[in-house]
Amino acid sequence: MPVGPPYPELDELITSIGEAGHRLSEIEASEGSAGNISVFQGWAVDPRRRFPIVETIELPNAVPDLAHGTLLVTGSGRRLREIIQNPAANLGCVVVDEGGHTGQLYASPHRLFTRLTSEFNSHLAVHQDQVHSTGTNFHAVIHAQPLYLTYLSHIARYQDEQYFNRHILRWQPEMIINLPEGVGVVPFLIPGSLSLEAASVESLRHHRVALWSKHGVVARSDASVKRAADRVEYAETGARYEYMNLVNHEAGDGLTPEEICSICRTFSVQQAIF
Repeated sequence: MPVGPPYPELDELITSIGEAGHRLSEIEASEGSAGNISVFQGWAVDPRRRFPIVETIELPNAVPDLAHGTLLVTGSGRRLREIIQNPAANLGCVVVDEGGHTGQLYASPHRLFTRLTSEFNSHLAVHQDQVHSTGTNFHAVIHAQPLYLTYLSHIARYQDEQYFNRHILRWQPEMIINLPEGVGVVPFLIPGSLSLEAASVESLRHHRVALWSKHGVVARSDASVKRAADRVEYAETGARYEYMNLVNHEAGDGLTPEEICSICRTFSVQQAIF
């Protein structure tokens, strides 16, 4: 559902990105400069007070449905944990031109990057697909590299989407409520590639979190960037329980399918995993 007025101010969104990046660092999902965040807003924004330097850039793919909208995007090589301390140095602001082939990149004179995140193509493609299909005027995308989710994706049986979800969603009642579609599982594909871009778009049509096997996760939200970060945290918590169970000789059973289905009936959760 589109966000209605009064629209969030640019500074509010920047603060939320900083808080999300800080939380992802706290849960060890963004080592070094790993991870990236972008937020699309479909209403008019004047970024020049925060980002006074402007240049025209060619977008990695055409995004006609984002035309005249604005994207806040992390810079390549920047640390998510540092956004909250100095957002203007770590973020770029892109106003998409008519037709969606180019954009105006607004940046700070203190920026600490030369280009936007190397995963910008996947972010743009997911934003374009969601805005086109749902009509939303707000959309957040996060890529992070949480340890336990990524580790499980190196084990062959967890690369099966049904198996993966039935195992990580069984450890807390909140899991199925917050991730009713489960986590999409994408096979290993080269980071930043067109194949990863296409696979991410397809997976995130059906899920709000997708596992990039042997790499990390990507999550989306049309409510807030912190909601997307929450989804990473919920999925990572389930994966951590699953890892603990593996090292404890699988002593725990978790919630049974019957128990999970009873939770879904009680809270009117629509799901097709259990």
